Formats: sequence, structure tokens, C-alpha cells
Amino acid sequence: QVQLVESGGGLVQAGGSLRLSCTASGRTFSSYCMGWFRQAPGKEREFVAAINWRGDGTDYADSVRGRFTIYRDNAKNTVYLQMNSLKPEDTAGYVCASHRYFDYVKRGSTDDWGQGTQVTVTS
Repeated sequence: QVQLVESGGGLVQAGGSLRLSCTASGRTFSSYCMGWFRQAPGKEREFVAAINWRGDGTDYADSVRGRFTIYRDNAKNTVYLQMNSLKPEDTAGYVCASHRYFDYVKRGSTDDWGQGTQVTVTS
């Protein structure tokens, strides 16, 4: 069973940047697609970004496209989410997920989730 551990969250002013990390252990990281999701208080969890196992295929939610970048380092068993031009509406708990198939991880159709890291953007 995979363990996913996120880090990098924090408090930042609007317009600032943060980089989130999600490190996996327990299985072959490079065989799995990875995704980032977020959930704000009182709202449902929403898809943010996903990346295939090779790292050459990505997808983003419209709300973050052009501001966020997902990438991975298979040698470090880590996927990253670089978040630029942050807005107060990006405030949420961010969690990573994994699945063998890209479409499954995009839908959040997986049992493999991390515990999450909080991102708070102040205006």
C-alpha cells in the first residue's frame, strides 16, 4: 500500500507563490499517475491538476491553468505543485492522490490519498 505525504503548505499573500510536494513510499512511484485536489471549508473536493507516470502529460482545472504547474521527479518519488499568482479563492486543503490510470486519478477514483496540507491566501 502506498503512503503519500504532502508538505509545503502555508500562509501567503495574494499574488505570492508556494510549492507543494507529495512524496510517495511503499510501491513503484514511477508506475503511477499523480493528482492534486483541494477542498475548501463547506465545499466539495475539486480536481486541481494531474500528471501521467512519465511526466509528459498533464491536465489542469480551468481555475488554475496558467498559474499552477504540476511536475514530478521519479528519482525522488515526489510530485510537485508550483502555485504562482495565488488568489484568496485558492485557499483550501490540498491533497495528492495516485492511480495507475490518468483518467482515474483525474476523477479522484482512487483509494490512495495523502493527509493533505493547508494553503491559506490572504488578500
